[in-house]
Amino acid sequence: MRREVVERAAALRSILQKNSAWAEDNRRLHNDSIEALATAGLFRLRHPKRYGGYEADTRTLAEVATELGRGDGAAAWVTSVYWIPAWMASMFPDAVQDEVFATPDVRVCGTLSPTAMAAPVDGGIVVNGKWGFISGAQHAHWQEVIAILAPPDGQPYPVVALVPMTDLLVVDDWQTSGMRGTGSVSTVAKDLFVPRERVLPLTEVLRGNSASALSAASPIYRVPLLPVASASSVGTLLGLGRAAKDAFLKRLPNRKITYTGYDSQREAPLTHLQVADATQKLDAAEFHAHRLASLVDTKGAEDVGWTLTERVRARADLGAVARLVKESVDVLASASGGSSIYADVPIQRIQRDVQAVNLHALMNPNTNNELYGRVLCGLEPDTLYI
Repeated sequence: MRREVVERAAALRSILQKNSAWAEDNRRLHNDSIEALATAGLFRLRHPKRYGGYEADTRTLAEVATELGRGDGAAAWVTSVYWIPAWMASMFPDAVQDEVFATPDVRVCGTLSPTAMAAPVDGGIVVNGKWGFISGAQHAHWQEVIAILAPPDGQPYPVVALVPMTDLLVVDDWQTSGMRGTGSVSTVAKDLFVPRERVLPLTEVLRGNSASALSAASPIYRVPLLPVASASSVGTLLGLGRAAKDAFLKRLPNRKITYTGYDSQREAPLTHLQVADATQKLDAAEFHAHRLASLVDTKGAEDVGWTLTERVRARADLGAVARLVKESVDVLASASGGSSIYADVPIQRIQRDVQAVNLHALMNPNTNNELYGRVLCGLEPDTLYI
């Protein structure tokens, strides 16, 4: 199955590349790209098999997103983002899943940030708040939201809830320098009632404790959320790195180095060093990505507990991929000359997209390294997100 869906993803590169400039200008994916991704079945990789999904392992996700990222980083990112909330939806009671996955190729967007408040009421909760960076919201059917629930007789705690997009206000505020095509707008809930069955404690989902009798038997649904989210995210970065290398090498034969004796940039020893350096950084990024995916898949298949070190190393591997890909792309971008700043030269967009990803709170290399080093030094982690 892996080879087949990876080949389908690779076959989409041309249409994603064709639509990438439109996506950047319009700050959302083109409908044709969404339709192509849906037709290829790529939104269903993390859907339960009983609803026509694939229940694909994370190595498959990494390889599929890599191929998509070679076509358009925004398309790869949105597809990857849909995988994570879809996995979270599969942790809900089976009756809730029946409702969510009733829509063919259902797309669930979401966040991990608790930027809303919730109050208990008869039959459920009422949510008020706003969530930012909701990638793919314009093409989604449901959103997974996080809120702080304040019970009248206990301590507040974070909950995750599933909400139809029709219940939310979408705010078109995505004016950014990178990842513009992802349409990562904000959404707002105002006095929104959510039935009790569509609400779970976030801590249980973070631990990978399923409320579903049917999903609990599958290897992909019995691992903690953060390693799953980390492993689901690395492919986009690898794809962007490969896209930068593809773009650089495509322009190379017809480029000279201005104000030097080199009529062809390809002949300059400096170019050889730069291409080798960038490629080795990509190779190292691929090692961390595949080590992370293998860890998640192996632990899920064996159904064994995670050590604290393994959980924080998952985030460290994600951060390493982000850092190494950025370093690789920066080398190639700096070697691309003044003409590369034109909007129709892909490497400038790729560099901005990679920079944006490195600033993401979950992807940030420094944050993830600090967490990893803290635990390696014998201290407790200072976050729930492990």
